[in-house]
Amino acid sequence: MLAQIWADGLTVFWGEWLDLRVRLPQVFASGLVSPLIYILAFGFGVGSSLTAPPVGNSYLEFILPGMVALSSMIISFAGTTFSICGDRLFNKTFEELLLAPVHPLGVYFGKVSAGVVRGLLTALAIILISVLFTGNWWGFLNPLFLLLVGLNGLVFAGLGVIVGLSVASLETVGLYNNFLIVPMSFLGGTFFDPAMVPPLLKVVVYLIPLTYASVGLRASALGGSFPWYAPLVLLLMAMGLAMVGAYQFSHQQD
Repeated sequence: MLAQIWADGLTVFWGEWLDLRVRLPQVFASGLVSPLIYILAFGFGVGSSLTAPPVGNSYLEFILPGMVALSSMIISFAGTTFSICGDRLFNKTFEELLLAPVHPLGVYFGKVSAGVVRGLLTALAIILISVLFTGNWWGFLNPLFLLLVGLNGLVFAGLGVIVGLSVASLETVGLYNNFLIVPMSFLGGTFFDPAMVPPLLKVVVYLIPLTYASVGLRASALGGSFPWYAPLVLLLMAMGLAMVGAYQFSHQQD
């Protein structure tokens, strides 16, 4: 069974990769815009007037790990969602995938793997910018840091699968982006230390997957006590989303 799921997932992923590889410049560019604006506005603008952050030598250095998490979140979610929506609503080729003798988990992991790759490629660009700004190449390229980026992409690509299978139009995708992704971008610990917020808001902040990626990446890159619960929470969230996504694939009717 596991061998079949693995083979089916690679097959689906390869189809996604053939489409993705011809659009790599677009993937890089689309994922860089928002994080670069935040880096310029908050890192160099607002950050220049702030006192020293809890970790890091400057506020710019403090937010860079969060920008890596943010970029992987945006592209993993959006790329996966629009890929599925395009096949379902416009190309009308999604029915062929549903009719193929492919295990639902294999389809899910193939789609999610493509989303994770999209997120990693964009995050790598932000990582290179972070290394140029800080000179801290090991902090931003150590295996634990890259593992957290991958887990973050796994969670949001899984969320993208569920949204992509659920929506009836691209306008609905915009609603999910406005009411789900945008609030997460600002409340997910990217611009502040979640430990410093009031208790009531802290409950909301720690319900957001991006928070665990941000605090984990920040500790991994800049030092300090590493929150070992962060990768565990992200993994559990990814597993839960995989169950929901596989169920949707097995019961999808288009």
